[in-house]
Amino acid sequence: MDKTNLKSNASDSSSSTTSKPNKSSTAAATIVVSRNVTQPRPVRRMLQNFLLVWLDVDFDESKDDYEKSMKHLQHIVATVAVFTDVDESVAFLTDIENEKVFMIVSGALAQHIIPIIQECPQLVSIYILCDNQSIHEEWAKTIPKVKGIYTQIEPICKALQIDRRNCDQDMISISFNRIDPLFMYTQLLKEALLQIEDDDANSIKELVEYCRLQDDVSKTTLDKIEREYRNHSPIWWYTGPYLIYSMLNCGLRQMDVDIILKMGFFIRHLHNHIKELHREQQDNSSTTFQVFRGQGLSMEDFEKMKKTKGGLMSFNNFLSTSRNRMVSLEHFARPAAQNPTSVGILFIMNIDTAISTNSSTPFAEVSKVGYYEDQEEEILFSTHAVFRIDRIERIPDNHCDRLYEVNLTIVGNDNHELNTLTAHIRKDLGGRTRWSRLGVIFIKVSEPAKAEQLYQILIEKAPSDKDRAEYNHQLGWVYDNMGEYSQALLYYQKALNINEKILPPNHPHLATSYLNIGNVNSNMGEYLKALSSYERSLEIKKIALPPNHPDLAISYFNIGSVYYSMGEYSKALSSHERALEIQKIALPPKHLDLAGSYMGIGNVYRNMGEYSKALSSYEQSLEIKKIALPPNHPDLAGSYMGIGNVYNNMGEYSNALSSYERSLEIKKITLPPNHPHLATSYNNIGVMYDNMGEYSKALSSYERSLEIGKIALPLNHPDLAASYNNIGEVYRNMGEYSKALSSYERSLEIKKITLPPNHPGLANTYNNIGLVHETMGEYSKALSFLQKGLEIRQKSLPSNHPDIAQSKRNIQDVQKKM
Repeated sequence: MDKTNLKSNASDSSSSTTSKPNKSSTAAATIVVSRNVTQPRPVRRMLQNFLLVWLDVDFDESKDDYEKSMKHLQHIVATVAVFTDVDESVAFLTDIENEKVFMIVSGALAQHIIPIIQECPQLVSIYILCDNQSIHEEWAKTIPKVKGIYTQIEPICKALQIDRRNCDQDMISISFNRIDPLFMYTQLLKEALLQIEDDDANSIKELVEYCRLQDDVSKTTLDKIEREYRNHSPIWWYTGPYLIYSMLNCGLRQMDVDIILKMGFFIRHLHNHIKELHREQQDNSSTTFQVFRGQGLSMEDFEKMKKTKGGLMSFNNFLSTSRNRMVSLEHFARPAAQNPTSVGILFIMNIDTAISTNSSTPFAEVSKVGYYEDQEEEILFSTHAVFRIDRIERIPDNHCDRLYEVNLTIVGNDNHELNTLTAHIRKDLGGRTRWSRLGVIFIKVSEPAKAEQLYQILIEKAPSDKDRAEYNHQLGWVYDNMGEYSQALLYYQKALNINEKILPPNHPHLATSYLNIGNVNSNMGEYLKALSSYERSLEIKKIALPPNHPDLAISYFNIGSVYYSMGEYSKALSSHERALEIQKIALPPKHLDLAGSYMGIGNVYRNMGEYSKALSSYEQSLEIKKIALPPNHPDLAGSYMGIGNVYNNMGEYSNALSSYERSLEIKKITLPPNHPHLATSYNNIGVMYDNMGEYSKALSSYERSLEIGKIALPLNHPDLAASYNNIGEVYRNMGEYSKALSSYERSLEIKKITLPPNHPGLANTYNNIGLVHETMGEYSKALSFLQKGLEIRQKSLPSNHPDIAQSKRNIQDVQKKM
């Protein structure tokens, strides 16, 4: 019996880079006061890596000391969430995903609530505020997260100040892979920000206004920043207690588009200040020296670091270090080791000034220009300092076995493979406005919602038709990657309409618009429209570009993809091979476009029945993607899907199921819940369960696929036909022939509308309807449908294709029964 595997998502003409929206339920609140009978006040955006929760059933904000306490606390932590209900506070804690939490608990509730919440991974410190310390001293010693028992708010503020500093130190973003795509793209993000020129006075005003809207930042602090920003150096502001450090750290760690846009001017100012000091201090510094940094790492990140020993790691933020080993060890590393969920790390960084001079990351001694003069012997590195991990050793400690020192050596711009890939990505970004590059980077790191937000803002503020066309086009690309095809088509068409008015008729920008309109039509099942757009794009490129330009390869690839979707496999193979031929000349060997071509070639070979060639192509594609992409990138899901398809065709169903489930696992992490690529995975998992005889599991998977497809796709999309076909297959295997026939007939209705008359997919459904009629004893009807299926297969498939032989056997079986 024929079953339909939906095409792999990587065979689509444009790869998907979507991710699920960030959960927003824990974004920053100003002051959230809960009551048993009322709802908390609305929660706002988070501007720091942490927040403070205060739980006290007797809390009374009308008391005189309320405002005084809040003023003290909010000077240290901008967001303070106050609760009088235990259950609400626990629910709030468990919802928090991205930030760390400090918590003040009243003595009356401490012994009841703390054992319940102590395992919460985001909770780092607990402070008990009570009237009688002795009541809590013994039991509190058994809970490491309890930092102390207090009778006044002032000493809590002092402890909180230290814990906040340590938390900021620990929350810096770190990458551990030798060639980490996130590092490459965030490095380019830094470059884009540094190249943007804007009105500093207006930028400061916009930052302050943005912070005022959050309500959780001290008005005094904001007034001081707005009034005195130019009176002090960027390093002074960065090292001072004025929100700047925490907010910048939070924005870069979470790639928060709002914070990055608002603080872009400060990133430039701080980088340039470090660069200036580095130049001034260069002649006075030793050739080689050591600096230290103490911090905590999560268990997960520590394991990654151990596996990367000998490889590279990067700090994706400004990096504060000290010449004083004891300060770094005792103030930061050792306290972090007391947290049961983290490892205390003392980084020992070996700096060779000859190497660091060739690095794009300057550093400088800032003790004399920082807020706290001469306090820490601090050396501050600009963003994205890269080090090699030389050695990891445990520091002997009688009280803790989670304290380690890690020896690092600074790396210059001498990693050839990293530099080659980054150079080509940088070239891909060239030609776009500097702000637009940021949106491209957000898409590349699977943050399409942030790119959408950015482009909507840029369209509103576009100073010219040229810029407006670019931003509309990029927003179309964002929606394309999110699977929102009607929106993508709308914005691509807007960009094309503008460009046709302001550009010559064969300008490359027009080719790009036609190409992406073709992509959307292909994704919507409008294959003839897609082919027309792709061919118009290729015509323009042949006139405007050299013969081996990589953009020509993109057009050939997409023409191959649409021929593949139309069942014209020989034309598809020819186009994909032409694309690969150009890419091997024009691109580095590990470029992602080569992975896409190998994937497309694998798809064609699989459908031509040449399974060993298909598997080889898919594996070549996966090998490149594993090097060039993050571990859960959606394009990896496409390769696993293709490999699963081949194993299915070869009858290796357990291997196929394993590949499909790995693909689905990645998609669930990175795609919206009703993305059509999820429907593809559920469909193919259903096929495997069907082949293995587990029909109830198969039916469940098929129905989930159909449910998503009805939401995400047009009414008569071919993928819906595939779902109906496969549901019919399960019902047939379960002996429910009338239901099977109904599903097959619905599949055939859609395919007759959307597919060419000789598409192999039509043959599959004719064959399946014929087999149901055979089972029901209706042999003349069976023979009619089976012969229609064979006729199409003989026109569309190679003469030695196994499906043709199967059709002939099915016809012979029916003729014998007649």
